[in-house]
Amino acid sequence: MTRRMMDMGRLALVTTTAMLIGTLAQAEPKHGIAMYGEPALPQDFVSLPYVNPNAPKGGRIVFGDKGGFDSLNPYILKGRAPWGVRAHTVESLLGRSYDEPFTLYGLLAESVETGPNREWVEFTLNKDAKFSDGSPVTVEDVLWSFETMGTIGHPRYQSSWQKVEKAEQTGEHSVRFTFNTVDFEAPLILGLRPILRKADWEGRAFDESSLDKFHGSGAYVVDKFEANRFITFKRNPDYWGKDLPFNKGQNNADELRYEFYQDGDVIFEAFKSGAASWYREGNAGRWETRYDFPAVTSGDVVKSTIPHARPSGAKGFVMNTRRDIFKDWRVRDALIHAFNFEFINQATNGGVEPRSTSFFSNSVLGMDHGTATGKVLDLLEPYKAELVPGTIEGYELPVAQGGERNRKNLRVAKQQLEAAGWTIQDGILKNAAGNPLTFDILLKNGGTVGGIQTEGIVNIYLDALKRLGISATISSIDDAQYNERRNAYDYDMIYNFYYLSLSPGNEQKLYWGRDGVTEQGTRNFMGMDSPAAEAMIESFLTAENQDDFVAGVKALDRILTAGRYMIPLWYSKESRIAHQKELKYPKRLPMYGDWQGFLPEVWWVEE
Repeated sequence: MTRRMMDMGRLALVTTTAMLIGTLAQAEPKHGIAMYGEPALPQDFVSLPYVNPNAPKGGRIVFGDKGGFDSLNPYILKGRAPWGVRAHTVESLLGRSYDEPFTLYGLLAESVETGPNREWVEFTLNKDAKFSDGSPVTVEDVLWSFETMGTIGHPRYQSSWQKVEKAEQTGEHSVRFTFNTVDFEAPLILGLRPILRKADWEGRAFDESSLDKFHGSGAYVVDKFEANRFITFKRNPDYWGKDLPFNKGQNNADELRYEFYQDGDVIFEAFKSGAASWYREGNAGRWETRYDFPAVTSGDVVKSTIPHARPSGAKGFVMNTRRDIFKDWRVRDALIHAFNFEFINQATNGGVEPRSTSFFSNSVLGMDHGTATGKVLDLLEPYKAELVPGTIEGYELPVAQGGERNRKNLRVAKQQLEAAGWTIQDGILKNAAGNPLTFDILLKNGGTVGGIQTEGIVNIYLDALKRLGISATISSIDDAQYNERRNAYDYDMIYNFYYLSLSPGNEQKLYWGRDGVTEQGTRNFMGMDSPAAEAMIESFLTAENQDDFVAGVKALDRILTAGRYMIPLWYSKESRIAHQKELKYPKRLPMYGDWQGFLPEVWWVEE
């Protein structure tokens, strides 16, 4: 099957699944739940469609990871915990299929039931569910986990908990959550919340960072670790859920080991030497030029290109509108014009990668270019007075012409700055009060974009800013400082990548909601405060059919893109993974391709 055929097939699956719209009611307990329509897999499914149900067990997968960790608790704002703790050792009530836009199937819960309008959700626990120490997963553990994370856990858990009016045990193995607001996604969000063992936290502060282990119910347990250096997870031979249809063909490696490095180039060298099992190449140019080392030519390392049908997301440099200099959209527009994307993309990727033209480009959810029409226009019209020009009329990113100098766009940038009250005075761009336009770009030490050092990209940008009379600087700091300042919004401009799915939901409030203007720990890095954006999010959270849902997302996409909050870079329609030949993955790829739930979950080691 060609890549084009696969992309078309995935799009057809998205459309088909999305159009199976009926009532949202679930009249009885079911094996799964979809955001819209019914789950694609029947009650008696034997495995997920994108796994190899006969994959052999055994072997070891070693990851090269950047940064480090000083905590084993990933559920609070304090500390840095390894991603693998949440991914490999802890489970949720339901598990996600990455071959559907947003559908969940039974995991810790054997069934799920909702009210006629999803005003409540009830989960019935699998009676066999156990934590790694053999103790049963109880309703008490579920209630404690939800309330604890929803009150003193990371902010990402708190918004959904605030929508719960009542949480109650309804049977020996069943628990019901009744909501105080209309949100059709809320039952699915609760289904994905991690479940912890209450007894592990008695006499121990949940909201304090710690390297103490705790028991999860997942397929792996934490084995050995050394903070900031490595952590290993071993497959639990007594894992309670190993025979569940949802888990068939997953969790195949006996050991998963994460080695931490401070530099991305060092990770690649570790992979070349055989110290890491695989490497994700983010740069199209390097994919063609730097994989000629002996392990590749001998066949010991294999290059795999994996297509996907997920949205592009948004990768780029975010302007913090909490800072006065970025409050005027014309200044933000000028800074976007000053960024010579075409030249940088050519120098970085050989011009191969396309630019993200919106936050949901490469998908059916991406905004239509040109004037808004139909339901999208109807949603935006009430907010017309507050919207940035181009939101309704249509907005296109500037295209650089004339090579490295980017003269045309710099002229536009100068005009926009003058319109916003910034003029050249003694060779320096200043406002009417005589204050210069200066800002700092915060980067991670050794941070990369598509395999290229972010600092190299920014240095090209700084040269262009100088020609406008703008004095910008770079602050490159270590991971711990970077995360602390990012969580506190202590920066002018910052690099970020927003991962977006085919089923955007409540997490969008965490990304763009006004609470994040002051509340620390959200992903509203741009400091966006837009009633229109919040209204669009509410529109698709309460949409009763797919047409209304898509219209709401497209309208939000227009607000984000035309708002000129970030300088977007490129995206890739495929993932490039180089890996040891012993590492195998199924021929049948999920809709989301190489994403969460794919590597290492469905991979195996063929020894």
